[in-house]
Amino acid sequence: MAEQSHSASYAAAGVNIEAGYEGVRLMKKHVERTFIPGVVSDIGGFGGLFAPNLAGMEEPVLVSGTDGVGTKQRIAQLLDKHDTVGIDCVAMCVNDIICCGAKPLFFLDYIALGRNEAEKVATLVSGVAEGCVQAGCALIGGETAEHPGTMAPEDYDLAGFAVGMADKKKMLDKNSMSVGDVVIALASSGVHSNGFSLVRKVFDVEHCDLKAPVQELGGASLGQVLLTPTRIYVKAILALLEQVKVKGISHITGGGFYENIPRSIPQGLGARIRKEDVRVLPIFRLIQERGNIPERDMFNTFNMGVGMSLVVSPEEQEKALEILQAAGEEAYVIGEIVPSDEKVIID
Repeated sequence: MAEQSHSASYAAAGVNIEAGYEGVRLMKKHVERTFIPGVVSDIGGFGGLFAPNLAGMEEPVLVSGTDGVGTKQRIAQLLDKHDTVGIDCVAMCVNDIICCGAKPLFFLDYIALGRNEAEKVATLVSGVAEGCVQAGCALIGGETAEHPGTMAPEDYDLAGFAVGMADKKKMLDKNSMSVGDVVIALASSGVHSNGFSLVRKVFDVEHCDLKAPVQELGGASLGQVLLTPTRIYVKAILALLEQVKVKGISHITGGGFYENIPRSIPQGLGARIRKEDVRVLPIFRLIQERGNIPERDMFNTFNMGVGMSLVVSPEEQEKALEILQAAGEEAYVIGEIVPSDEKVIID
């Protein structure tokens, strides 16, 4: 039993297994918030168990996605604020699998730390749990690993993966796209979880005051804006898919518009994005100004205020906007599909 487990030799090497057990105890209440029908196991076993409901599905397909929070974690560490990066971790995974039209079912996390602090681990997991609640999926397991000597005591790295499911006949088919289809933007909540190596360089975050109010950000602090969690679009898009034929979805992450939008567009077609219609958030204008970054590089690195893009027929444009806005999303048209060998044209 865990209560009987103790190794003085392992502790002398820098690994506190008792802190691990305490972390599990503290995180349990957060994990239980995420339980949905289908969860079979409690945390603490060797594997997370989930029994999916296959009713009404002709050909179930499992869809998985994995990601981490990246160097955004460094902002959390500098501010000693660890309750939101877990939302980012979940978002980066579930927003990917919804691009196939799959409903996320469950999530597992992995936390590596220089020193296992039970309270910090529980706080990190509370964010993961909140992300799972927002996505409507269950947190059914995870792993915490202490890495003394290879990571600084205050450092950690948070990653995870999600598994979802879709009926094969209902999965998105980008080949149904045609000239004249409409590109709809879903507003982002900020930088989300990509491009932070450039962000940290631009603002020299190791030496700046992350808590000071910034005029260009409406008086909010830089740290506050940068730590804003990645928006989770799952529930809004699932509601949309029930009523509208969506022909393509792109999650705008690392690589920005130029890397991600092409992933949902077939050969011979491109997305013409009207630059003046993109509702660029103040943080991106500040990054561009402070870093003297070319505009193309901005659109090739950051989401610029667009967290997801979707393609629908012009006949269903208004219905799609209505459903997305009713679900709480800021949704608006930014372009259309055109015949082109260039997958993205921003002008």
